[in-house]
Amino acid sequence: MSISIAIVEDEKNYNNALKKVINYQDDMKVVAQFFDGNDALKNLSSFSPDVVMMDIQLQDMLGIEIIEKLRKEMANTQFIMCTSFEDDEKIFNSLKAGAMGYLIKGESMDKILSSIRDVYNGGAPMSLSIARRVLGHFERKLPENKDFDELTEREKEILGLLSQGLLYKEIADQKFISIDTVKKHVGNIYRKLHVSNKVEAINKFNHFKN
Repeated sequence: MSISIAIVEDEKNYNNALKKVINYQDDMKVVAQFFDGNDALKNLSSFSPDVVMMDIQLQDMLGIEIIEKLRKEMANTQFIMCTSFEDDEKIFNSLKAGAMGYLIKGESMDKILSSIRDVYNGGAPMSLSIARRVLGHFERKLPENKDFDELTEREKEILGLLSQGLLYKEIADQKFISIDTVKKHVGNIYRKLHVSNKVEAINKFNHFKN
């Protein structure tokens, strides 16, 4: 089945270049293009794409605002920030809003395509420089063990498998449960650990484990 993708990017040449390369792939298709934030805010949810490539600094608003406003009604959509900004505030505000990936625009098209497949399968793709900043941030902000104690044994098992790099489908197969059940467990894990994405959850898990 083809991965449906929407692109929100006000730089028309880059937007069209992304569309061309994505549509050339056998396993993905661009279902919508938006060149400004307001248009995306009004119409993005009606397309229900699997993945959104979201520019942060649109001319009329921040991409982060769009995610914050649409996240609840687009619960099954994964957002990847694709931007030229690397400052900490924008990175963490994006992740808090619910973005599952963060790529720098200088990345190769191969990296962008693999990131789309990765996030679709439950991954959290990031450019290397971004991943280092995120890890450094969470090393400075160590959590309390009481959050971890709230997890059920099954939730701890699933979090452990996530930390090993397993995708939702692999976890579902290993535990003989559906992908939807895995997603529900992951949602409970995020809520109980007070995190909004897989990177934060795994960092907390690694801290508890140590």
